[in-house]
Amino acid sequence: MTIVPPSPGEPRRPSGPRDPGDAWVVSDAGEKYWGRFGAAGLLAVNSERGILLQHRVSWSHFGGTWGLPGGALHESESVIVGALREAQEEAGIPDGAVRPRFTSVLDLGIWSYTTVVGDVRVAFEPVISDPESVALEWVPIDEVAERPLHPGFGDAWPVLRSLLSVRPSLVVDGANVVGSVPDGWWKDRAGAAARLRSRLEGLGVPAEEFDVAGSVWFPEVVLVVEGQARDMPDVAGGADGSRGDGFSDVAVVRAEASGDDAIVAEAERRLAAGESVTVVTSDRGLQARAEAAGARVQSAGWLLGLLNRRES
Repeated sequence: MTIVPPSPGEPRRPSGPRDPGDAWVVSDAGEKYWGRFGAAGLLAVNSERGILLQHRVSWSHFGGTWGLPGGALHESESVIVGALREAQEEAGIPDGAVRPRFTSVLDLGIWSYTTVVGDVRVAFEPVISDPESVALEWVPIDEVAERPLHPGFGDAWPVLRSLLSVRPSLVVDGANVVGSVPDGWWKDRAGAAARLRSRLEGLGVPAEEFDVAGSVWFPEVVLVVEGQARDMPDVAGGADGSRGDGFSDVAVVRAEASGDDAIVAEAERRLAAGESVTVVTSDRGLQARAEAAGARVQSAGWLLGLLNRRES
């Protein structure tokens, strides 16, 4: 493997590299891959219009094909941030318009490409904002395979399409999770619940935990609180309510009566909407009720393990 910077006259980067990541990775067999630190692209899904595709300019790698807005990652840049940044640079996607749902990684050893699949939360019209696109179009899902696709995207599309109907969510028993760690939570139940909500922001779950394909999933998270914890403040995450990855949307259900009843009702509502629901609690009685409703269950320790690994 060798790293080769763009040629001085190469159209892709007419002014030379903008970042150390803007370079070719060349395998021993001669195959070229763009992005010294790997690359990432955004598959934006609009429930009514389809997915956003980029018609690649003729001089680009596999020019003339259709693929995803994306490009080389910067050094130490997360794949989520990199994919969203590239999508903004190439398609003018506004901040906060897309919420990541899952990632899928092609790892070739010397180089990797991460597809970030995200749901459009705020409608927008794409804008050609750099010279790498001939066109940007919303393409209905059933028509994607009819386009001449970038080979990498074409290979990945059947699996990616099969996953577009998968919508995992977590319904978290706040009292049970908070109460599983003797850290003085009883002195300030509302504050303890707020700290848990902050930790849940942007939670990524390995695909194998949901028994589904892909690499990492970002489930919709519902935190159910009861009693004094209902007084928790409304603002989550940092000062701006986010963790810095472009989305911040832990929903909070403040149970008016039984927290268990509220958890089961929320699970049933989401199951009826077609979501794959996991209820997080170590309460055996509640686990049995959740399973009877059709949800999967995980313990408080399972969730805390995910959070601790992310924060370590």
